[in-house]
Amino acid sequence: MKKFMVINGPNLNLLGTREPEIYGNITLRSINSAILARAALLCAECDFFQSNIEGELVTAIQQSGNYDGIILNAAAYTHTSVALRDAISAVSAPVVEVHLSNVFAREEFRHLSLISPVCLGVISGFGTNSYILALEALVSE
Repeated sequence: MKKFMVINGPNLNLLGTREPEIYGNITLRSINSAILARAALLCAECDFFQSNIEGELVTAIQQSGNYDGIILNAAAYTHTSVALRDAISAVSAPVVEVHLSNVFAREEFRHLSLISPVCLGVISGFGTNSYILALEALVSE
């Protein structure tokens, strides 16, 4: 059975109340439940980690040795973190970058991802389904 780590970055703990016009009313707990339900159908397992602290996200990526892949929503750190990029480059697990919103339809500074070049792929703009699509991609990898 394949096992995956789902890592969420800053402010995603506020989903459900944070900018619902962009992110909707779904909570991170609901997203995680949807991922677990799909994982069960795919005969996969998932663990979850969320932090607002860049270094904790780096450590979570570095400790991914027992996982077959990582689903990463680095949130704002996507556009700023060389440390996350370097951590992704340092591990063998494939990483899929996900975003709830279509970052390319938002502010121009969100169009640049420092982590995309070292990720297996990017899924953006499909809400909760961004995570589900990433899981399906990793399962079939």
